[in-house]
Amino acid sequence: MAGLLNSSSKPTVSSPSSTSSPSHSRLLLLVTILPLSLACFAFVLQWRGGFHDPVTHWSTDRHEFPGMSSVQEKRSSRRSGSDSGCVDLIGQSRAPSFPYFRDWKFDYQSDLKPRICIQTSTSAGLEQTLPWIFFHKVIGVSTFYLFVEGKAASPNVSRVLETIPGVKVIHRTKELEEKQAKSRIWNETWLSSFFYKPCNYELFVKQSLNMEMAITMAQNDGMEWIIHLDTDELIHPAGTHEYSLRKLLGNISSDVDAVVFPNYESSVERDDIKEPFSEVSMFKKNFDHLPREVYFGSYKEATRGNPNYFLTYGNGKAAARVQDHLRPNGAHRWHNYKKSVNEVKLDEAAVLHYTYPKFSDLTSRRDRCGCKPTKVDVKRCFMLEFDRAAFIIASTASSEEMLQWYREKVVWTDEKLKLKLLRKGILTRIYAPMVIIQELREAGVFSSVVTSAHMSLSKHGSNSSTTLSITRGSSQATGRRRVLESHLDLDSESQASAIPPQSPPGLEP
Repeated sequence: MAGLLNSSSKPTVSSPSSTSSPSHSRLLLLVTILPLSLACFAFVLQWRGGFHDPVTHWSTDRHEFPGMSSVQEKRSSRRSGSDSGCVDLIGQSRAPSFPYFRDWKFDYQSDLKPRICIQTSTSAGLEQTLPWIFFHKVIGVSTFYLFVEGKAASPNVSRVLETIPGVKVIHRTKELEEKQAKSRIWNETWLSSFFYKPCNYELFVKQSLNMEMAITMAQNDGMEWIIHLDTDELIHPAGTHEYSLRKLLGNISSDVDAVVFPNYESSVERDDIKEPFSEVSMFKKNFDHLPREVYFGSYKEATRGNPNYFLTYGNGKAAARVQDHLRPNGAHRWHNYKKSVNEVKLDEAAVLHYTYPKFSDLTSRRDRCGCKPTKVDVKRCFMLEFDRAAFIIASTASSEEMLQWYREKVVWTDEKLKLKLLRKGILTRIYAPMVIIQELREAGVFSSVVTSAHMSLSKHGSNSSTTLSITRGSSQATGRRRVLESHLDLDSESQASAIPPQSPPGLEP
């Protein structure tokens, strides 16, 4: 018993190995877990998939801008393994833009305010018209009134246009011409100096008659703003947070009747351009957006031997608030039969005019006019000096001579001069329209419209054959509009002459 007690009372001495074993285990565990944790944390920080970050979405209804995902995938596949991590400000932007986007058809209804419409008279094909329409849908235009002739009026083109939501196609039928022949415009004097003249003068009168008809169509459709625009022109709503024409016009004071967009003219840098909207980024600024000393100080360099600072017109285009007694005042301005128009000129926004951007524009303009290529006869046909010179060259010169003339007069090849005028602000780079249209094209928007139109035509053959006549009939119904009624009790203000396309100011002689 004593031995047992004595042995149990002795202190137990632990071996060194038994004491250090748990410490080594904990240290080993810590060394193993820490790198794994850091690696997992780094992976989470760099991982770009799976989570739905609301900032990456274009709108609250989670629709992304068309082509965003597909274009980013294409760009990321072209990257090398060593990604610099820099942000692609065009393709990888996370800033919410175009928040009123709905779907690839841009089917705007009454939810888009203010409601904006564009009216045009065109003979262009789908390769020009589709980008023009969908670009303006992106910036907020809901309705288009297309008065079509030539190629634009052909069945293959017009049937596609008629399937686009918000697009109303009006064909120039005999019935339409008879109704326009009854317009009050023929009994007034403000457009009379353009009557019964060929080429550009005839087009100017036709545009005014179509604009008059579009005003009533806009009233019937509940439009708030109307713009006349050619299909070689794009609105550039600079000065707005969202690059939005809707925001721009929505901020205009309610007492303003019309806003003027000064025009910028395209300055092409190659003679082989095929798609101007996607290939042209350099523009010459309008006089209204330049300091006077800069404009006149660089006038001779900017004209490069041409008759004027711009090749064609320089007095911009205007948007008008849709209201009673509104009338066109030529293709560039609006007027009102009952009051003076309160008009303001925008300081940043502009109309981008793609002027002779393709070499083929020389011959296409020539083929639309039957005037003789003489200095005397072209004055009957064209209002602007450069159009006259271009018509004569296209009618008398060989292909090689035409191309040489085009390179000298239209194409900007002098890199030093371009850089000088860019630094002075005469020339400017504008990429937004190019990027938007390229994104739409890569997203398949244009091809999808054509494909769906052909599928609809083949699927509903009997019904689609009546589409053209229905569209024509609906456009002819505007003949019962108020603006065509004859009212001859006009004051001198309402008879002010229409404003034609005008050249920018020139140097004093």
